[in-house]
Amino acid sequence: MLYAVIPAGGSGTRLWPLSRAGHPKFLHPLTGTASSLLQSTVDRLGPLTTPERTLVVTGAAHVAAVARQLAGIPEENILVEPSPRDSCAAIALAAAVIAEREPDAVMGSFAADHLIGDPAGWVATVRAAVAGAEQGLLMTVGIRPTRPETGYGYLQCGDPIPGGPLRRVEEFKEKPATEVAEGYLRSGRHLWNASMFVWRVDVFLAELARQQPVLHAGLTTIAAAWGTPSQDEVLGTIWPTLPKISVDYAVMEGAAAVGRVATVPGDFGWNDVGDFDTLGEVLPADEAGNVVLGADAAAPKPGVLLRDSRRLVVVPHSGRIIAALGIADLIVVDTPDALMICPRDRAQDVKQLVDELKERGEENYI
Repeated sequence: MLYAVIPAGGSGTRLWPLSRAGHPKFLHPLTGTASSLLQSTVDRLGPLTTPERTLVVTGAAHVAAVARQLAGIPEENILVEPSPRDSCAAIALAAAVIAEREPDAVMGSFAADHLIGDPAGWVATVRAAVAGAEQGLLMTVGIRPTRPETGYGYLQCGDPIPGGPLRRVEEFKEKPATEVAEGYLRSGRHLWNASMFVWRVDVFLAELARQQPVLHAGLTTIAAAWGTPSQDEVLGTIWPTLPKISVDYAVMEGAAAVGRVATVPGDFGWNDVGDFDTLGEVLPADEAGNVVLGADAAAPKPGVLLRDSRRLVVVPHSGRIIAALGIADLIVVDTPDALMICPRDRAQDVKQLVDELKERGEENYI
């Protein structure tokens, strides 16, 4: 059975001021239900694995909240990274720990902050990726693009691999300009890179050793000490020395260049919940297109009064009433210590506000 790894990091700066460094977006119920994004991710994995084979990699600041939300996950399966070292260190740490338990295991890495509209379709796609991983391929799950999106990376695909839906990945592409993204959409050879990965841990670690020997050596040393009395000492000594690099740059791009990466195209209502405008598109809305986070679209909205307003995204988190009259296409996020208002088409730029707060030294708001 699959080992599932959930990297749970980042602060979700485009979802500020709801998402903060101390309580990032994956801990929030942004799914249209009472479940957090993290809890929904674990629930979605139910047909593929068990709690005993589910590992979460998170920062020291979030481990208590993660443990509270995931009471069914064994404590030893919550791996704590002392400081952020980007995705490769987090994912490879889990791979190395799994390899100590089961050297030829298949693992999948699935982000903690994605929404999936068709969980059954997602499970079927992951199972196809597992079949490719069992053949020794480093697998990705690619998303069939529905628009010329400039905010995502892309996978450039080659010919189908005989015997199934798998396609060879020729190259990883960076976030493109609009005209380039339009060309990708027309080509039929490009998929969105959703950063979902499936592989045998021995195959992945061998590729890590080939391309990133320093990272490989450090993580295998940490994994060998995991669960022993020397774990904290070894982790504290080696972790700060590890290269800070994403798994795409560190391993997958180089592996694709030598024909070791394949993908399974998927179409299961994937969304990475990158900003408030995205939430406005995917969560239930009222008849005027207004979305109130945490409210039933068909029911009254406690604490929110909207008149002659349309296509608003409202996040009431302060206890104050939010009243809006005669406005449209705005985002209103109200928290106890910060109020943020912006046009929906500027949702991606909310990160700039966080950057400016950092420059001003007002870290208490971040």
